[in-house]
Amino acid sequence: MCLTFPGVFVVSQPAPRIESKQHFEVLDGLRGVAAMTVVLFHICETWNGGDHRRQIINHGYLAVDFFFLLSGFVIAYAYDDRWQPGQGRNGISRPGMTLWDFFKRRIIRLQPMVVAGTVLGALLFYRSASPAIFPLVATTPVWRLLLVALIGCTVLPITVGMDIRGWQEMQPLAGTAWSLFFEYIANIAYALGLRKASNRVLGALAVVAGAGLTHYLLTTPRGDITGGWTLNPLELKIGFLRLCYPFLAGMLLQRMHRRIHVRHNFVWCSLLLVLTLVLPRFGMHETGWRNGLYEAAVILVVFPLIVAMGAGEQIRGRVATGACRFLGGISYPLYITHYSLIYIYTAKVYDGKLTPAQGVVWGAALFLTAVAIAYACLKLYDEPVRRWLNRRFLVTGATTP
Repeated sequence: MCLTFPGVFVVSQPAPRIESKQHFEVLDGLRGVAAMTVVLFHICETWNGGDHRRQIINHGYLAVDFFFLLSGFVIAYAYDDRWQPGQGRNGISRPGMTLWDFFKRRIIRLQPMVVAGTVLGALLFYRSASPAIFPLVATTPVWRLLLVALIGCTVLPITVGMDIRGWQEMQPLAGTAWSLFFEYIANIAYALGLRKASNRVLGALAVVAGAGLTHYLLTTPRGDITGGWTLNPLELKIGFLRLCYPFLAGMLLQRMHRRIHVRHNFVWCSLLLVLTLVLPRFGMHETGWRNGLYEAAVILVVFPLIVAMGAGEQIRGRVATGACRFLGGISYPLYITHYSLIYIYTAKVYDGKLTPAQGVVWGAALFLTAVAIAYACLKLYDEPVRRWLNRRFLVTGATTP
């Protein structure tokens, strides 16, 4: 049975599994759209001092939860069938993937840009010295900066006592890298146990994780799911709440093999994704639960819907395909490197060096510079380094998804 809505979409039966895997270019494009929205969110956030009533792109932080959902979907799609021995596309039998093979692939995929983001943050660190907003920068000795940079290159979090900026971040040189710490935890959990779990078990875990996420969002005084970037009990709790349901839901969505077919799906998915990220806050203080309810609905329902739509139809046309590939290519480098520029921009704003009009110009320049840096990192560093690592450490030399 299929449900058909003329001119809009079709909900199909489970798709048969085939040997040659398609590449979800629409999902790549959506990842890029989300990354660009994150950059704009951080630029706008600088001017409101954390006041959600003044934030233009109010829910941009939910892009992280969307990334976790995409990660669960892609990991299950790329690796679920690699653990058992089978026959490759060339007809030659292949051994099953080992745990070490999996971890090597994930490290090769993720770690080069973690290093790049951390090094860039270290190089620009003293440019963000500001007693008004970053009180520790000017007094941080070089040896301490280098120690934090060395730890940051491993993606391990630093303690609050090692803070060198004043924001108690676990990754003070590449601020957004905190989510990569949780990404690695999800990858480890997948390799050690989740890959073996049945859909029923995954579904049960997702229900429990979703209930915990919803309970937090409806009861927290914050009224939102922001947090996860500090190494303390509350922030770790928030980080795991943000990770667990989306990652499990992404895995389950892939394993159920259901797709929602939408004509021009990249356009519709992008519009829906951006809309969820830019809508204003729905409640403050005593009515914060309203905003929590909205965010729970977005993470639990809307984001899985967007991914199902994005995976349901192949992109058509040279321009659209090129756009999705470009956006997908720069998405990770953009996400991991742009915050080094945000630190500098924030320092200028809080030190009163920019008027609002100048802030718009500088913000636009920051956005374009961040995209240019991301593209340069992709072509001149990330892709060449990963190709070399693939040849050096993977027997097949296959690229990592």
